[in-house]
Order: sequence, then structure tokens, then C-alpha cells
Amino acid sequence: MSTIQIGGVPVGPDHQPFVIAEMSGNHNGDLERAKDIVRAVAESGAQALKLQTYTADTMTLDVDLPAFRLPSEHELWSDARLYDLYAEAHTPWAWHEPLFDLASSLGLVAFSSAFDQSAIDFLEKLNVPAYKVASNEIGDLPLVRGMAETGKPIIISTGSATLTDIDAAVRAARSTGNEQIIVLSCTASYPAPPEQSNLRAIPVLRDALGVQVGLSDHTMGIGAAIAAVALGATVIEKHVTLKRVDGGVDAAFSLEPSELESLVENTRIARLALGEPVIGPKQAEQNVLRFRRSLYVTKDVRAGDPVTAENVRSIRPAGGLPPDTFTSIAGRPFRADATAGTPLTWDLL
Repeated sequence: MSTIQIGGVPVGPDHQPFVIAEMSGNHNGDLERAKDIVRAVAESGAQALKLQTYTADTMTLDVDLPAFRLPSEHELWSDARLYDLYAEAHTPWAWHEPLFDLASSLGLVAFSSAFDQSAIDFLEKLNVPAYKVASNEIGDLPLVRGMAETGKPIIISTGSATLTDIDAAVRAARSTGNEQIIVLSCTASYPAPPEQSNLRAIPVLRDALGVQVGLSDHTMGIGAAIAAVALGATVIEKHVTLKRVDGGVDAAFSLEPSELESLVENTRIARLALGEPVIGPKQAEQNVLRFRRSLYVTKDVRAGDPVTAENVRSIRPAGGLPPDTFTSIAGRPFRADATAGTPLTWDLL
């Protein structure tokens, strides 16, 4: 699988997982809080910060009809009017440039999810290095093509999508000549139940589509993300906030800075631990081999004495005959004198 460069950072199976911290609406309408989140992301070791570029008006209509409300049983946003939710959660477009500039100054790759063509046009003026397709926009193929036509890497979330939906989006992106495509496995539930993550689909998607695959994770904690890396994920996306107790539209399923730092470190370790599909002693085990058990003389013996369980035993270290040879040599005479601590070898018998 080819490496993809995002803002100068190599992304692929030969590199540590590319961790994207999603701010979403966790700025709670406060630019200074948003900047503090950017600083916390940089300190965590994550490589990327992602925003969302939309307004309530580019997302939906300012109407109050049943179809424009979330269900009353929704865990986080019960009966919320879509327009109100997006008005609360959106990141003002005037904030994008200062947040991107701050992120860049701290060594972060900063980009965004575009939700309509006007967002793409705006983000192009800011020279973002990549684009994200949100799960619910995966069926908007003109939007997918619009992002891909920029020639920049495109990351596609797949929450609630069928393989047909995902294949159509990937084909739409490829139709522009853009092969820099990453697909993110995703469960579009907030928060998402771990048992519905279906991480075993990650290698299936990778092999079926011929693209890098990662995880956009809405479960609580970092366990699912670490497991995803073990299954081949090259990208991990998680929502972040400063403190969950501060509230906010996405706070309940977002990581705090210390958790994000732990995610970065543990996904890095998970990738390193994959190693190679080779069975046998590892380089780090070479010194251990000398402490395997073998047969040793455990009491002083003279030439002619028979081998018995009293004068020969299986002990550490290595150097003597394998322990399983004892049954074939028991009773055989020693050829020469030997002291306790002498490895038993064939030339002694």
C-alpha cells in the first residue's frame, strides 16, 4: 500500500498511525478555548488537527418540521432541531485561519471536513493539505468529486454506509485522477457501542478497495483505536476536548488531552508490535536461549559410573544434551570423570 503524504507527514503501514484530533463543536463557541484545544493536541503528540467547515444554513433549513429534528430517544441531542444543533456546533469560518496558523506553528497538520462546495472554495484559499468527507456526506458524490478535484488527499468516513456506498464514493474520487484516498471505518453513533465497531471489516475494506483504511472512532476510551491498528488501520480519528465536564455537543464521547496522549503512544506501540509474520527466536531473545534447560552432571562422577537420575538432571542453562535424550542414555557408563556443573555431551558417554 503506497504511502500518502499529508502536510509533509507520511501516512501508511510503514509509518506510525496518523492520529487526527477532531475539534468539532468542543470549542463551545469560544475562540480562546478553541486555541487551547489546538495547543493540547500539539502537546499530545498527535499529528493532525481537524475542523468542520459549515454553517447551519449550508447544512439544513431553518424550519421546524418532524424530519428536521433528531428523535426524542437520541442519547445526546434528544429532540434537537437540526438547525439549532448546527448553529451551536459549527466553527465560525473567521476562526479557521487563526486556528490553522496556530496549529501549523506548533507542528500540526491542520485541515477540515468540507460540507458543500462553498466550504471547499473557502478552504482552498487557506491551502489546506487534505480534505475529509463526513459519514453522512458519503452519498453526495458531487461533493466527493469536488474535494478530490483539488488533487489533495481525501479521507472518507463510512458511518452507516454500505459497501456499495463506499465503493461509489471511492470511484467518484478516483474519477478525478486522485488516488490519494483513505477510507475510515466508522460507526456513526454518538457515542458508539464498542461491540458495534466491527473492526474486522478493516482488512476487508482495504483489500476490496485497494486503499489505506483507518478508523474514525466514536467509542469511549482508546481500546477500539488500538485494536484497529492491530488490524491494519493507518489513520485514527478521535474527537477531543479539554474537559468532558465542561460540556459541549460532542464532549461526552471526546478524549481529554491526557487520554489523547495515551492514544498516540499506545497506537504507536501497537503498530510496532505487529512486526513481521515470522515465527522463531527474535533478536531480543538471543541472550535468553542460553538459559534453556539441558542435561548437566549434577554430582561428581568417575569413569564407568552409570548415568542416573541422581547424577544427571535437566537444569538451566543450555549447553548439554536436550532433556528428552535422558531416557536413551540412562544407565550408560561415563567415559571419563566429570564434576558437578559439567554439561552432559556425547563424548562423555
